[in-house]
Amino acid sequence: MALTSSYLTSVKNFESIMNSILNAKAPERFTTKFLEDLGFKSSTDRLIIGVLKALGLLDDGSQPTQRYYEFLDQSQSKRVIAKGIQEAYEDLFNLRVDAQNMANEEVKNKLKTLTQGQKSERVIEQMALTFRTLCNYADWSDSKISSDIRANDVEGKVPIAPEKDNNSNNNATTYSNQQPKMDLHYNIQIHLPETRDMAVYDAIFQSLKKHLN
Repeated sequence: MALTSSYLTSVKNFESIMNSILNAKAPERFTTKFLEDLGFKSSTDRLIIGVLKALGLLDDGSQPTQRYYEFLDQSQSKRVIAKGIQEAYEDLFNLRVDAQNMANEEVKNKLKTLTQGQKSERVIEQMALTFRTLCNYADWSDSKISSDIRANDVEGKVPIAPEKDNNSNNNATTYSNQQPKMDLHYNIQIHLPETRDMAVYDAIFQSLKKHLN
């Protein structure tokens, strides 16, 4: 099951913490002491360490990963976070490919299904709030599929059958301004989570039916 159990109980300092990390030298280990040195001493702020691990920025020993160093490149920081979110919440993205666009209530409902009722309402609310906060922070530009196909992007004219001029011996080819027809086909692959609860699969297929019609 690819759904992180890490979450924040307060998100008010989230962006400040991320900005402080960006402007600080990467530590050998990301400890609560390092976080306190950045100015975040609250016990609720310490939960960011678990979230950073879920996003793949820290390993199990709290050491920065390659993704952490990629995050420090501010030209791509938020795109790196988007990639981490897709991995940490893979089960949500299996239910809906653009899960980052789901409203908070929809996220909560999906999380209830995925956790099979094993999480309290309060925990579900905090998990959903953490997910929405991360998604709002991330840059999803590389994850968007553009559906805009402009006719003037296809240049040139389409030749039609040559016509014989009865008044002369010359064959002429005329052209039409008609644009060539483009047939687009999409192949969507869904990776189903391992579970014995058929409600999970029902939710997946219901979501697919809703968004692909």
